[in-house]
Amino acid sequence: MFVKKLLICSLSVCLLLSPFFKPNKAAAADWSSKCSSFGQVKQGVNPSFQQINCLLTNAALAYKIPPEIVKAVAYQESGWKQYVNNKPLVASDGGIGIMQLTNQSKYSEEKLKTDILYNIQAGVEVLDSMYKRGDLPKISSADRQIIENWYFPIMAYNGTKPSNSPIISSTGKRNSNAYQEKVLEILMRESYLGERPLASYPFSNKDFQYNSNSVDNIKFITKNYTIKAEMHESIYNFKKGAKIVTTDIVNMRKYPNKESAGVKNLAKNTTLIINGNFTYDTSSKPNQYVWYPVKTLDGKISGFISSVYITNKVEPPTVYAVSDQSKVISGKAPAGFAATIKKGASILATAIADKNGKFAAKITPQKAGTKLTITYKNSLNTVSEAKAITVADKTPPAAPSLNTVTSVSKTITGKAEAGSTITLKVNNTVIGKGTADKAKNFKINIKPQKANSIVIATATDSAKNTSKGSNVKVADKTPPAPPALNKVTTKSNVVTGKAEAGSTVILKVNNKQIGKGKADNSKNFKITIKSQKANTIIMATATDAAKNTSKNKSIKVIK
Repeated sequence: MFVKKLLICSLSVCLLLSPFFKPNKAAAADWSSKCSSFGQVKQGVNPSFQQINCLLTNAALAYKIPPEIVKAVAYQESGWKQYVNNKPLVASDGGIGIMQLTNQSKYSEEKLKTDILYNIQAGVEVLDSMYKRGDLPKISSADRQIIENWYFPIMAYNGTKPSNSPIISSTGKRNSNAYQEKVLEILMRESYLGERPLASYPFSNKDFQYNSNSVDNIKFITKNYTIKAEMHESIYNFKKGAKIVTTDIVNMRKYPNKESAGVKNLAKNTTLIINGNFTYDTSSKPNQYVWYPVKTLDGKISGFISSVYITNKVEPPTVYAVSDQSKVISGKAPAGFAATIKKGASILATAIADKNGKFAAKITPQKAGTKLTITYKNSLNTVSEAKAITVADKTPPAAPSLNTVTSVSKTITGKAEAGSTITLKVNNTVIGKGTADKAKNFKINIKPQKANSIVIATATDSAKNTSKGSNVKVADKTPPAPPALNKVTTKSNVVTGKAEAGSTVILKVNNKQIGKGKADNSKNFKITIKSQKANTIIMATATDAAKNTSKNKSIKVIK
């Protein structure tokens, strides 16, 4: 179906009067030569679908127009036909050939009819001039390789008349019958196979001023639009070595058509490397998309993948280590782009990368083990590949609590963080190790330690964080050795001997105390007693400062 051109000086027709639109023969020869492998273009015969695909693609690239746009416009205008029944295609409104241009003085009507290359170049030049117009609205932050930024140039190619208004003023609804809407519908159907919808435009009824009953052009009130949804860059600009990702589950093919054998099934978001220039579909089907030779990251598998299912790989941001003590998440992303930090579906924080590509976002410290994802949006509102991080445990456990330890203890018990490793030291020498159970209890075997030794305990968790030390003094529960007594006679008024230094020596006869004294630092003691009868048994014990009492030591009084 051909869209009727308005001959009452629509903007496109007026522009066609300009000498700017005289096609450049040398340029046409240059881009068309890239399709020479399909054979020579013959007058009166429509080239094969694949050859026209090649011609439209290379003409578009020569003018830095997304080929998707040129192909869709040509398909809307003529169904990619220059001839019908071997005669030039001329519509009722005067539109000629594949691009349906209306003949003007600066174009050769004969060439528009008989020379498909001339016709394509003229159409591409018109589209190029529409993009360059200063009176048409633009999409903010979008260049000419962005599909969505061609909405108004496509409209102007047909005419900025009320019939092409994006909004129907009487209802406020989108005008699905507008020329540009139909062209973009073709683009999505043919170049994207309906898999990748274009971003919506935030149009309002107040953006366009026109009279439905007039042939006057639309007056554009709003000149710039901001699109928040993901926009689409032309798929024809990938160079060898570029990284791409798959947009869906797709099969890498041995040759550039869907009928060829599958080489490898690829999951969505699989990273691939472009292995050369794109090529055209080799099947007999009228497919407008192209194929790229690709290889896997390891270079072991290669094949072809349809341009429908690939897009630029947006590398994940660089994120520095985050611990459970971190109050800031920092990293690197392209300058000016906002990094978004999420926990699950919840946004924790956002931060814009500075001119050096560094960002820092304040956060509430997160628990160790928490999973976070960090992404950013590029200029097309494409969300980058996510950088996943796990919050590291940098918080040391609490110091262990220790139960009483004595000089006769063969185990040390207490409590510490579940799963932590407890290390026991005396004078920096490890005397034992153990692990706290789920109930936080631990029991560690040791060799009995000397009384008054200081046992220091630390707990180390699975993240290798070590607590402060807690200590316990080894209680003295070891009785002194029994005193050693010197000879005692019936004439002795003192008893001498040796006992643990500082211990108290008690002398008894028949369980009655007869004397008491303390061993000096040299362990000697001297205790005054009343003289005892011959054969009397004197019992001696030593009691240390910890109240531990030795066994009895006896001696018989002699004459």
